[in-house]
Amino acid sequence: MASTSIQNLKAHVGETVTLHAWLTDKSGKGKIQFLKLRDGSGFVQATVFKTDVPEDVFELAKRLTQEQAVTVTGEVRADDRAPGGVELSVRDLSPISENHGEYPITPKEHGIEFLMDHRHVWLRHRRPWAIMRVRDSVQRAIVDFFHGEGFIRFDAPFFTPNAAEGTTELFEIDLFGEDKAYLSQTGQLHAEAGAFAFGKVYTFGPTFRAEKSKTRRHLLEFWMIEPEVVPSNHAENMNLQERMVSFIVRRVLEECRAELDLLGRDVSKLAGAAEGNYPRITYTEALEIVRKHIEDRDLPPNVQEDVQPVEWGDDLGAPHETILGHHFDRPVIIERYPAAIKAFYMQPDPEDPRVALCDDMIAPDGYGEIIGGSERIHDYDLLKSRIEHEGLPLEAFEWYLDLRRTGSMPHAGYGMGLERVIAWITGIDHIREAIPFPRMLTRMRP
Repeated sequence: MASTSIQNLKAHVGETVTLHAWLTDKSGKGKIQFLKLRDGSGFVQATVFKTDVPEDVFELAKRLTQEQAVTVTGEVRADDRAPGGVELSVRDLSPISENHGEYPITPKEHGIEFLMDHRHVWLRHRRPWAIMRVRDSVQRAIVDFFHGEGFIRFDAPFFTPNAAEGTTELFEIDLFGEDKAYLSQTGQLHAEAGAFAFGKVYTFGPTFRAEKSKTRRHLLEFWMIEPEVVPSNHAENMNLQERMVSFIVRRVLEECRAELDLLGRDVSKLAGAAEGNYPRITYTEALEIVRKHIEDRDLPPNVQEDVQPVEWGDDLGAPHETILGHHFDRPVIIERYPAAIKAFYMQPDPEDPRVALCDDMIAPDGYGEIIGGSERIHDYDLLKSRIEHEGLPLEAFEWYLDLRRTGSMPHAGYGMGLERVIAWITGIDHIREAIPFPRMLTRMRP
């Protein structure tokens, strides 16, 4: 008899099948035992009636311990009340291995720190299982989207000699006592080199930010998706962002309804994001929307009453992004921020040099910025002057300036934080749950 998986049980209703699975929990009394099983593809309840199995099999069912690995043979029965629409009537049961010691995460309430301390086994449970499956769907959607748009994947190095955005929030590495390097904040600069070679590229990998932040939006190590397009401009860049995010949301809604239901996510809140047509407002317009909400005391529940409006020239904070996300029913694109608060490589607006041709995409429901992008400076002299103005070491950027010395043309790109997108789509409270093993100011293990 061939084995199958839990996710395929619906195709075998009325048949006898074999599963290799783990016991997540059990209950029962008298002549019946209920075994809750998982196999990585899903969860199912298996029922053991004393009259249906040999005595030793029924006694084994009573002795099984949490997370014990077993082989189960039984008949698949349709049951609309069951989470997957099926249950298993057990005919045979045998252990694959014996457990050594008690499983730490018992069927009771546990605090988040305890669960994170046991993240290596917590990943087996329903909530993290559902989130990681959504993560997988998002990652595959990203790859499919870019290859459908004619991009190639282009890998950027993790070691860098300098900061891409002029910050000091870098993890420093001692290169054998002879020199220093840093863990990369972004693959963007190297992606630009790739774009001048191939036209359309995207990098996809971990990035590192040495920010001493404990907020629910921050990790020290997270994954970034960073496309670059040559030739391109600011307007085309925003269009690409919208197409990508709406594609991702549609894919997750198609593939992961069961997982979102398990997480209690209200999928109606994702409908607008799946449709597209994201509103676009300028930074100046965004300040007015925020100011109006504060004056009218129309604030989301997680924004404190003493929040203050933003003065022109200052960056938007997390409460202001939350207010803007509350104002719209889908992601909003905010463009043309003051050039003084943005990175050196962003193209100034020719009609108003005070602002840059850049944008942030803000997700609804308080999840804040998920994308930051811009048209890049393509003029050699202007880029060189911006590097010098920021006090950055010119020699470290000579190779980057080389891209403008010959064959330069307008180009654009952006970065999207994978974990922030997953947190928003799944509706989870903290970004630490959106990655298998979070690295944070307060957490390095397991």
